[in-house]
Amino acid sequence: MSRPQPRELTVIRKSHVTTNMLRVTLGGENIQTIPEDQESGYVKLIFPRGDQKPLVRTYTIRNQRADEIDIDFVLHEDGGPASTWAKQTQSNDIILVGGPGPKKLIEESTDWQILVGDMTALPAISVNLAKLPQDAKGYAILEVISEEDIQPLKHPSGIELKWVINPHPGENPNLLLGQIQSLSGLEGSISVWVACEFSSMKTLRSFFKNELKIEKENFYISSYWKLGSNEDQHKEVKRIDTEATA
Repeated sequence: MSRPQPRELTVIRKSHVTTNMLRVTLGGENIQTIPEDQESGYVKLIFPRGDQKPLVRTYTIRNQRADEIDIDFVLHEDGGPASTWAKQTQSNDIILVGGPGPKKLIEESTDWQILVGDMTALPAISVNLAKLPQDAKGYAILEVISEEDIQPLKHPSGIELKWVINPHPGENPNLLLGQIQSLSGLEGSISVWVACEFSSMKTLRSFFKNELKIEKENFYISSYWKLGSNEDQHKEVKRIDTEATA
């Protein structure tokens, strides 16, 4: 199936999910060009810049209804173009949206599921948790900026949510690793889903590959951002890293 062309969507409303996460709901007459069942897939938000190449930023579809999608934005003091747009946008504003790209869901056939991520990954992890079978077992390690950013998430009772407070995202690449090393009772097969800052991703990738020996087919890991880099710079770092680890 070919991916739809970018389309203009309309801002319907926005609301705070938590202190540092803002939800923007998009709809309008072109919403039908986004296929059904795209929650946790990604879209590209496209910001024109006159004669320059447009800025493109990648975000997860958190919720999808017949005539709307929700996109959650992490709010930073030194916010990039997308979070700045989200803070400033008003109902009936128009934004150009590309995609959707493929969904990334955790492998369900293993004995245990471990999901790990910071606030940029929380929308995708939230969808993953909601879609897991009710008898699933495991852990979700969720890094947020403040206690006020802890939110209720639908999840199987056998998945324990562990919230980690970190007011300075990206500055401690070992923070999430320490949480995972403290987990107990992981006997049998394990699947892992990880998305976070680049340095943390590299630390976790090494641990899951070399220490826990997670099978490739049960392992999804990605960096969603890099401290001190914009998305274009991060994309180049990811490309180099992918080639080096191939």
